Amino acid sequence: MTQKYLNKPSKFNNLPVVEVKDTTYKVEKGWADICNRLSKEILNIKSPKKQVVVETYQGVIHEELVSNLKTGLKHDRFIHAADFMLPEDEIKQLVFPDVTNDRIFGYLTRLTMDAFFDSDKVKAIQEELLNTEEGTIIIYGSGASLLCPNSPSLGGGRGQASLLIYADMARWEIQLRMRQHLVDNLGVKNRDTADWMLLYKQGFFVDWRVCDRLKKTLFDSWDFLLDTNKIEQPKMVEGKAILEGLEIATNRPFSVVPFFDPGPWGGQWMKEVCNLDPSAQNYAWCFNAVPEENSLLLKFGEDVIEIPSINLVFRHPRELMGDPVHGRFGDEFPIRFDYLDTMEGGHLSLQVHPLTEYIQEKFGLHCTQDESYYMMDVEDDAIVYLGLKEGVNPEEMLTDLEEAQAGGKPFEAEKHVQTWPMKKHDHVLIPAGTIHCSGRSSMVLEISATPYIFTFKLWDWGRLGMDGKPRPINIEHGKKNIQWDRTTDWTRQNLVNNIQVVAEGDGWVEERTGLHEREFIETRRHWFTKKTEHHTNGGVHVICLVEGDQVIVESPIESFEPFIVHYAEVFIVPAKVGAYTIRPYVSGEGQKCGTMKGYVRF
Repeated sequence: MTQKYLNKPSKFNNLPVVEVKDTTYKVEKGWADICNRLSKEILNIKSPKKQVVVETYQGVIHEELVSNLKTGLKHDRFIHAADFMLPEDEIKQLVFPDVTNDRIFGYLTRLTMDAFFDSDKVKAIQEELLNTEEGTIIIYGSGASLLCPNSPSLGGGRGQASLLIYADMARWEIQLRMRQHLVDNLGVKNRDTADWMLLYKQGFFVDWRVCDRLKKTLFDSWDFLLDTNKIEQPKMVEGKAILEGLEIATNRPFSVVPFFDPGPWGGQWMKEVCNLDPSAQNYAWCFNAVPEENSLLLKFGEDVIEIPSINLVFRHPRELMGDPVHGRFGDEFPIRFDYLDTMEGGHLSLQVHPLTEYIQEKFGLHCTQDESYYMMDVEDDAIVYLGLKEGVNPEEMLTDLEEAQAGGKPFEAEKHVQTWPMKKHDHVLIPAGTIHCSGRSSMVLEISATPYIFTFKLWDWGRLGMDGKPRPINIEHGKKNIQWDRTTDWTRQNLVNNIQVVAEGDGWVEERTGLHEREFIETRRHWFTKKTEHHTNGGVHVICLVEGDQVIVESPIESFEPFIVHYAEVFIVPAKVGAYTIRPYVSGEGQKCGTMKGYVRF
């Protein structure tokens, strides 16, 4: 294949792992081996009453799990947790204040798993199970652990469970299954909903929050973790193996699994640079350091178990993020690195992000999506739409947007919004309230805060989404957040290439490239031909190799094994790591490398 964006074959690693070298852990693969292992564990339970709890995250395919567990495990009774939930109509009423009628936006729920259950039914089954003297009972489903006698009403602990298996699920896999209408939302049967985005919205605002709150109370109770992210290719490993893997990850640099997705404006750069399917139409997004969305791969011998990387944030927030960051954000990872590829593609949507008070009031989030665009690569005609033109007329601009959305003449973005020519390694800052959009012919590393999906699209150039439906436009939300005083001169002075050298030494230069003072993320770029010294200083670092073929990250005291990073890969350095160094992988050739680092100011 002709190389257009690289002068050599890519070494980009799409499946980075954290290796657990303890050889005592055995990964069971396939339903036969999994059920055989569980059957042996059940036989070893000395009590005549054996209660096996299979707690499931939203998004597992119940038909697969139930069929294989029923067939493969000898049991006297199989209890479905769903049978003890509220009726569907009541669950729909329960979640409606958070789900709302909007196709995209809702409110982050405060519900917990017990709210989905009929308390009288739960009490009755707990008493029945308490009085059962013998037999093997399997309690299955989301919230199954709540049905076990002596389980606290808000979840947590294993109660009288003899064995607890947790069936976890990666969020991106859940979304893919939603697109194929393979899974339902929590407590309802709605997979056939015509618009899969409604499934995703309910998962995002309700189901995942509810399941996470229960999951966090169960970490220490897991006997086994069940990985069914690949349909009919299940794997299982001991719960303590997972916990050891999470502990290892806090002591070394690591990468989460990047997820690539096509889009209506998607480009061709990532296909080549990131080792992707060359026959795909395009790739628009890459979520390559978003612990709330990405997976973490734990390797045991030759076998790999996939878990949501958010588990690491939940389990070790202080070690991962550091005390100051944890104190401010709790167990929410605050930094997000992702790619936006418009090379040989189209413009992104013209958009604005909500102000802090708006996102807190309307959606229940603590912080908003302040962000920046770092230009990994560009064609000669690359531009960014950023800020408004001097003398912009707000009323006229909003009228033009509304008329365009209603089917009138296309919105003339250049009439109202300032454009800036871009070159490779430029960096533009985008504090919330700033109208913006990357144009075609760009490969953007987006560095931002992490409030997930809160982007207000104002104009999408009249195109449809990949599903053939109009992409949601949010002019009503957007116009309440546009900062009309961010015009050309202010933008030039505050947001475009505000780059300063802050330190330099033999073979290296450190530059401050942002972000804006309204944004809590600091970014530093290092150019180097020799080893450079770094220190987390008590806070997590997220880093991308933006120039150079390969670098190696090392510990001055050999506290972790050398970690190799290839061009365009992103990695996380936990706060607990402390001192580390980065150098070109091949020394003596004078190779100039560049890294972009993001961390929280404190």
